[in-house]
Amino acid sequence: MAVAEELGVEHKTVLYMKEPPDRAQLEKIVAGLEDPVEDLVRKDSKFKKLELDPDTYVGNPEAVVELLVEQKALLQRPVVVKGDKAIIGRPKTRIADFLS
Repeated sequence: MAVAEELGVEHKTVLYMKEPPDRAQLEKIVAGLEDPVEDLVRKDSKFKKLELDPDTYVGNPEAVVELLVEQKALLQRPVVVKGDKAIIGRPKTRIADFLS
């Protein structure tokens, strides 16, 4: 991740399609997420094709985790984790503030 490298922060990049987070990892991310939990779900064309209702995921961490276990491509990214805290790294300027 370019921002982490620029800051000189040691980091691990996880290619979520090759190494998707499992249920336990997603639950940990959700528990420490500083953003609304529903923001972890991409509301893109795949979301629409699956005919999902965005309201189902508002304030519903269990539903978000369940969906992302089944549909890894719907995981919003990048997700940046530091200790027990996590953010969605959009816009990328948030990453520098979070890692500092």
